[in-house]
Amino acid sequence: MTDPNLDLQESGWEELRKDARKIEGDLDVKLSSYAKLGARFTQGDTGSPTLGSSRSWKSMEIEIQSLLEKLLDINDAMSRCAASAAPTTSVTQKLARHRDILHEFTQEFRRIKGNISSMREQAELLSSVRDDISEFKASGGMSPRMQLLRERAAIHGNIAHIDDVINQAQTTRAVLGSQRALFGDVQGKVKVLSDKFPVIRGLLGT
Repeated sequence: MTDPNLDLQESGWEELRKDARKIEGDLDVKLSSYAKLGARFTQGDTGSPTLGSSRSWKSMEIEIQSLLEKLLDINDAMSRCAASAAPTTSVTQKLARHRDILHEFTQEFRRIKGNISSMREQAELLSSVRDDISEFKASGGMSPRMQLLRERAAIHGNIAHIDDVINQAQTTRAVLGSQRALFGDVQGKVKVLSDKFPVIRGLLGT
């Protein structure tokens, strides 16, 4: 009867496990440093990153991604070894544990990466707003939007003033018209009286 442990040794199982444990250790260290960078952004240190810090952050991300891919390949190779050598319960459990570690590392990497990306976007947006405010203060000018709103308000103000003047003119015209009608009515009555009474006509000089 073939010894399962011997078959695993011949298939390279132990060497693969050794490589897997080494990469898992490297990933643990890298993810810890990466998490510290994410915590720095989360705690409010969202100043604009320098060129050097951006390169360091990107380089760390690429290294972690590469290690995760290598660990995935090693896990696949261990699975093939175990399948070809009649795996025991112990081997199956060890293989499952390595897969769990890979899954945990992958999820942690994605979580930290998402946090950092979100914080960097907020920092860039805040920096852009600050630049716009500084440029506005330095130029002493007004944005096109504010200029348009100001001109529109001035136009509405002028229109309202013109409406008031027209209303006043129309009111004055109506009053003058009433006075003219009243004066004409008085003149008509005086003429009637002067026609009837020549003495009144002489006094009026008509």
